[in-house]
Amino acid sequence: MSGPDFSHEHTAHSQGYRRIAGVDEVGRGPLAGPVTAAAVILDPGNIPEGLNDSKTLSAARRAVLCGVILATAHVSVAHASVDEIDRLNILRASHLAMERAIAGLGLAPDLALIDGNLIPRGLTLPARAIVRGDAISLSIAAASIVAKIRRDQIMWDLAQQFPGYGWERNAGYPSKSHKQALLNLGVTPHHRRSFKPVHNILYQEE
Repeated sequence: MSGPDFSHEHTAHSQGYRRIAGVDEVGRGPLAGPVTAAAVILDPGNIPEGLNDSKTLSAARRAVLCGVILATAHVSVAHASVDEIDRLNILRASHLAMERAIAGLGLAPDLALIDGNLIPRGLTLPARAIVRGDAISLSIAAASIVAKIRRDQIMWDLAQQFPGYGWERNAGYPSKSHKQALLNLGVTPHHRRSFKPVHNILYQEE
């Protein structure tokens, strides 16, 4: 299977859009931690080699590519907190993080390419949703890499403050060891209380 390419960006350029941001989020599935989004405007004349969906890359390769992306592209990273996830729901919080990432770009984009099948409702610029965009669009693939690196770092830092949950390895996802740690150690302030495994433990405690 071939990797992502620049065809969606080329089409947008031919339609008059000059600055195109690829946007992706990481962290919809975990039981703990924020959801993180990145927006990336690649330089069409200096696209890093080897960009791909972050899930297909090794941690070492992601780290290398992230450094190259930061050095060659316009990049913004933003988050939605655990409180916002619980208050809004994970989809809306993911979109909020995307909106914040786009707003944080130093160079305002003319068009956003959004990973997924929905466009965040708070966007005020033209946008196109691309299903599996991180495997199709190089701009979205770049965003997926940056978002993954940044969120993993947050979860590693939190793991030092809350040892025992394995966040440095599972990034907050519901691994068997993470769910067992929830039962043994209880719920932290960084757990998403609206997610069923966490909610069930809190309900049992009450």
